[in-house]
Amino acid sequence: MVLYNPKDWIKLIFQFGKGDTIRQLWPALIGMGIYTGLLAWVEIEFIDSKIQDPTKVHSLIGFVLSMLLVFRINSAYDRWYEGRKLWGNFVNNSRNLALQLNALIPAENSELKNKMRILIGNYMIATKQHLRGYFNADELEPCENFDTEKLAQATHKPNYIAAVLYKEIIELERKKTIDSNLFLMLNEEVKSFTETTGSCERIKNTPIPYSYSLFLKKIIFLFVFTLPIGYVITFNYWAIPISILIFYVFASIELISEEIEDPFGTDTNDLPLEEICQTIKTNLKSILA
Repeated sequence: MVLYNPKDWIKLIFQFGKGDTIRQLWPALIGMGIYTGLLAWVEIEFIDSKIQDPTKVHSLIGFVLSMLLVFRINSAYDRWYEGRKLWGNFVNNSRNLALQLNALIPAENSELKNKMRILIGNYMIATKQHLRGYFNADELEPCENFDTEKLAQATHKPNYIAAVLYKEIIELERKKTIDSNLFLMLNEEVKSFTETTGSCERIKNTPIPYSYSLFLKKIIFLFVFTLPIGYVITFNYWAIPISILIFYVFASIELISEEIEDPFGTDTNDLPLEEICQTIKTNLKSILA
């Protein structure tokens, strides 16, 4: 995720970073300019059009297309923001669980505190990897009775670590370290982890409907490539930069929507999961020290 100052207009306007859509669209923008230029040359030199107000149709269609694109990017941003709220829940719930464990586990049992700290931190890292579709044991912190080989074979890595957490909490009740009421309280905190993970999976596994996304792409294509036909009559060769600008705006909105509709990836506009995991681990170390 890119950190920036939203009030620094001059720097942002003239900055072309990795996430700027012009880097992805420049071949298409050049092609659009060449296409519009050839069309303008043919219309100006060989065709004497008598059409009155040729841009009226595109103005009406452009308004409708704008509304569709606004809905598209709002839907994508809602998915991104919901993902951010869910990982905010991870930060809060892991902190709450750590505070409860720190109060319940005897001070002299530092080994158990350290093990719970590692398990909670590993759960967050495993969830990050699970949402991104890979597994790397080197990112996990080793601890007693935590078998990374079994974890690697597990179909659902976060569930495996959650099961280990449940076993540790049940063991606390068996040893009478906590009573049944406190057990239920800790159980709810661990349960919140699996519920939040499930919500993240729902976002990841439920993309924008294919027919809707395909329809928008086709409409943008038809709108942009018929746009110069009317604009050349009105603006002559000035239709070239105008068409390029309109194409850049509409295509950029669609590209940005595609980037942010999956908030758990590794693109510029995705959630900073590494930083969030590091924040959680820092909180755990400060509490379960």
